[in-house]
Amino acid sequence: MGIERSATRWYLQRLAYESEAASIEAKLSEARNNAQGLESKELAEFEQQLAQILTRLHRLGPCPKAMMG
Repeated sequence: MGIERSATRWYLQRLAYESEAASIEAKLSEARNNAQGLESKELAEFEQQLAQILTRLHRLGPCPKAMMG
């Protein structure tokens, strides 16, 4: 009795999106702290990437099958 393939795939995609979003958020916060060397284009690019990842995560939706039970 394991987690079905669709639930496993969903879970892995969610982890990948969350990991990528955390990475971009870290880069964005670092860029804001060191704003002297970076242009506003780079900040906007990081913000756009973060928005795209969060949109993908939102579109992924809830797990297709209950993970437990």
